[in-house]
Amino acid sequence: MPAKKVAFCGKGIFFSAEGKNTGMIKPTQNIQNIKREIRNFYKKDVAVRVNLGRNKIVSFTGKLSGIYPSLFTVQPDDENYRGKTSYAYAEVLCGSVKVKERKKA
Repeated sequence: MPAKKVAFCGKGIFFSAEGKNTGMIKPTQNIQNIKREIRNFYKKDVAVRVNLGRNKIVSFTGKLSGIYPSLFTVQPDDENYRGKTSYAYAEVLCGSVKVKERKKA
């Protein structure tokens, strides 16, 4: 079996002989994978982090309460929370919304 050669491509990106990225770049996500991950959190406690731009970040916890074809909704634990609670899967793909399962203490 021949040894794999690695080439350097200018900006710290490494490619193998097959042309596959071997480091430094995150593997790509797609909407279907994100929908599948979010669907696994249905009716579970989640932590949501939303980047509103200009160094404004909002974090809250709640329960994933709805799964729809193009968006999902989160019911916040804080009844007085007045922010947006429905998010598109594309916002997760772009990185402006992060959702992860909250561990129970």
